[in-house]
Amino acid sequence: MKIWGNIPKVSGIYGNTSKIDRPNKVGEASAKKDELSISGTAKDFSVAMKAVRQVPDVRQDKINEIIQKMDRDEYKVKPSEVAEKIVAAFEDSKI
Repeated sequence: MKIWGNIPKVSGIYGNTSKIDRPNKVGEASAKKDELSISGTAKDFSVAMKAVRQVPDVRQDKINEIIQKMDRDEYKVKPSEVAEKIVAAFEDSKI
C-alpha cells in the first residue's frame, strides 16, 4: 500500500518520544485505612430497634385477665363477633 501526501507529519508523531517528560521520582503510595461512618439517622434507628426488642411480644397482663375470666366462667364471646373478625382478617389480607 502506498501513501501519498505529507508523510513527515505522520512519521513526526512517532519521532517525538524523546520530548515526553518522564517522571523523575516515583512517589510512595500512601495507604489509607478503611473508615466506617454511621449517619445520625442510622444511630437513631439503632436505638429505636433496641427499644423495640426489649418490649415483649405478648401482653401477659391481658392474657392473665382473660384466663381469670375464663376460670370464673365470665368470659363470653359471641359467635357473630368471631365470624366478623375472621371475615375482616380475610378482607385485610386480600386473599
